[in-house]
Amino acid sequence: MTVIKINAITVPAGSGDELAHRFAARAGAVDGAEGFEGFELLRPTDERAQWLVITRWRDEESFQGWLSSPGFSEGHRSAVERAGGDAPAPVSTHSEVWNYEVAGGSTPG
Repeated sequence: MTVIKINAITVPAGSGDELAHRFAARAGAVDGAEGFEGFELLRPTDERAQWLVITRWRDEESFQGWLSSPGFSEGHRSAVERAGGDAPAPVSTHSEVWNYEVAGGSTPG
């Protein structure tokens, strides 16, 4: 059964473009992970400060495998860090992961 992990990231006003840039810089880092089914970065279109990172996984074991993999650690390092430099300052002020499973829905067709 597909599991959904939503990382709700609180981003101060004016920092969203930098968050989007950092995600774009590591696009595809998770694509080859066992059980990975998809990823979306959602930008708020109202006054909310929370951006949502939504990932879909075949099962909880696949997600846990990704968390403990070298690919996870490497994918969360910046290009500057991979080149031997210092990590950039965080863009967010808070983050929490929400856990869901698909309980219903529809697909157009």
